[in-house]
Amino acid sequence: MIRLTWRQFRAQATVAFGALAVIAVALAITGPQLVHLYHTSVVPCQAQGDCSIATSAFVSRDKLLQGLGLVLVVVPGVIGVFWGAPLMARELETGTYKLAWTQSVPRKRWLAVKLGLVGLSSVAVAGLLSLMVTWWSSPIDRVNADPFTVFDQRGIVPFGYAAFAFALGVTAGMLLRRTLPAMVATLVVFAGARLAVTNWVRPYLMAPFRIISGVQAPAGNGPSNPAAAVPNPADWILSDQTVNAAGHVIGQDGAISYGGGRFGILFGLAGDGRTTLQGVGLCPNGFPARTGAAPGGGPSAAFNRAAQECITRLQVRQVLTYQPTSRYWPLQWYELAIFAGLALVLAGFCFWWVRRRFA
Repeated sequence: MIRLTWRQFRAQATVAFGALAVIAVALAITGPQLVHLYHTSVVPCQAQGDCSIATSAFVSRDKLLQGLGLVLVVVPGVIGVFWGAPLMARELETGTYKLAWTQSVPRKRWLAVKLGLVGLSSVAVAGLLSLMVTWWSSPIDRVNADPFTVFDQRGIVPFGYAAFAFALGVTAGMLLRRTLPAMVATLVVFAGARLAVTNWVRPYLMAPFRIISGVQAPAGNGPSNPAAAVPNPADWILSDQTVNAAGHVIGQDGAISYGGGRFGILFGLAGDGRTTLQGVGLCPNGFPARTGAAPGGGPSAAFNRAAQECITRLQVRQVLTYQPTSRYWPLQWYELAIFAGLALVLAGFCFWWVRRRFA
């Protein structure tokens, strides 16, 4: 049974692992050069405090190889569609599974060999590609200092993506019993699961941190200057909200939204001549009778002080919610566990379905 399964799968495996070998050679040649350039151009400029030119030139190198990260996003889905979905659907569609079962091959062993051989190959392809890309891209990732933007293109989570996509494809093929519908269903469900986890699950796998601070008045009628700041610029900002005294969200990113649009913090005159903080309410303090334009056309220092007092007394605050960089690897492990667990559940369902449906 193992030999038969390998004969059926060896063409795809040869192409996949051959492509991995080519990529490995390219990364092994260019990787040390990238590390050397990082230490000779970026590290010295960091000591001098002026890295804009050096870092821009550095991150623009080897754009084709940098694109492997985006390829890695697609690979698990391709595995599920072209390796997982046809694995069972083709056998059930053509009826060839009956031949295997009449040759004294138990159904569970038949399924276990197919899941084990092709499934492990799927995980190996995606995982090895991820590890190679993670190693090669490490200097560029240190320069970009934004690890969460490439979260699903690095580390160990692609192992889980590939396992889930493959098991999903096998399950779809077993239920639908036709190859093309199973491929379409696998693609749709896998993409939906990835989007759901990325947008609604991953940010809250661990309780995010919150920083609550006052909002600084703007120098003019533009967006305010938020006072809150995360400890590390590489931290993952989940939300940056402006709230009023009741805790209701009235804006984003240190600005206040009102009237259907997004504006900065603006001040106007109420009907009785007093000053209002638009979108929030009436300022409890007085403002100078004449603002007296400051040099450059901005408001006077007295007006800015009054604006800040109004914001403070109305208790307008900024609430910053974020995941710190220190949680990058714990989140990787948690997400890997989610998709690996789903893959195991689907595999268990396949064994149950074979025993029940073909009893």
